[in-house]
Amino acid sequence: MTELNYVHYLVFFAIFIIFIIGIVTSTKQKSKKNIFAMMFSITLISIILTIFSVLAVDKYTKVVKLHKLKNERLLSIEKIIYTGTVRNEGKHSIGKVTFEIKLVNKGHAIGNVKGVDFYKTSGFLDFFKGGNSLKFRPQSITKKFIVAEDLAPGEAKAFRVYFPYPPYFRSTTQFAKVWGH
Repeated sequence: MTELNYVHYLVFFAIFIIFIIGIVTSTKQKSKKNIFAMMFSITLISIILTIFSVLAVDKYTKVVKLHKLKNERLLSIEKIIYTGTVRNEGKHSIGKVTFEIKLVNKGHAIGNVKGVDFYKTSGFLDFFKGGNSLKFRPQSITKKFIVAEDLAPGEAKAFRVYFPYPPYFRSTTQFAKVWGH
């Protein structure tokens, strides 16, 4: 659940006023069939507006920046470690900060991978065997981590995350991003 601030409450109040106006307008209809349809429509529209407004307000009031991102590959245990700092550069506190890292193997861009690396074959017998004997190697992996909680405006927090590194990756491109919610 997102941490609410005064902008959320202002938007909720505006949507509530629209909802009340819609309900009052629908009760003034002469046809009983129209009353139910209008009440249902205004309720559905208000719910959709509320959901999208929370997402939009979060996007513009909760500003998180990623600083000093570094990675280190530990060959002995085949893991990669990412360290860095996240900073709340907005004017409102953030409940949780999520860090997402996507690693893409550059081998597929220059043709150094075989077709079996991209496609996992399936067949009738795989249902019974479980398909464990197939050699499927995804060429990109995406991991998400919660790296900070209750981040006040202007506050920064260091983080460290690690996960298994695919041994067949030769040269990787990384895409990192953070967001607050």
